[in-house]
Amino acid sequence: MKSPLAICHTPGISEAGCDEAGRGCLAGDVYAAAVILPDDFSHPLLNDSKQLTERQRDLLRPIIEQQATAWAVGIVTAEEIDRINILNASILAMHRALDMLEVTPGAIIVDGNRFKPYRDIPSQTFVKGDGRFANIAAASVLAKTHRDEAMMRLHEQYPMYHWDDNKGYPTRAHREAIAQYGPSPFHRLSFRLIDTQLTLF
Repeated sequence: MKSPLAICHTPGISEAGCDEAGRGCLAGDVYAAAVILPDDFSHPLLNDSKQLTERQRDLLRPIIEQQATAWAVGIVTAEEIDRINILNASILAMHRALDMLEVTPGAIIVDGNRFKPYRDIPSQTFVKGDGRFANIAAASVLAKTHRDEAMMRLHEQYPMYHWDDNKGYPTRAHREAIAQYGPSPFHRLSFRLIDTQLTLF
């Protein structure tokens, strides 16, 4: 059984797919991945990472990393997010991932509707692109799994925020913990951290 996704938008030119993880979180870095897949890549599970279980994502990650023509993950910290805003941070994380690719892509496609030019490489955005193109879906899996792994490490330092469960997203328990203990050094202070908050700036 083959994946229902197209490998990429333009086959034959080492096209990189990009996606981010953690944009809507209250805490932690934003992660983005860039992935170039070989034209013959196929896996029946591959899909938008949000449509997969944690177990499926964990199964796919080593397969993608081993079989991709090239892949990389870029990170922008919570402090940087507060300084440049989450949209710019998400795009910067993608640029950092592209910087680290061992193969220079001939084109770039990005999940969503916002991107900034990267060098002189042609780029296109696709809303819900992670459900259409395997290279974007693979990037979504890598970004999500690498970020979740980092949040699990941070949970060991700050168990009161339940990051092992919420991964930094704005759950009720997460907001209640912020209200009780205050923000950690990894919270995004430019975000609405608790329901009664007007601003921390």
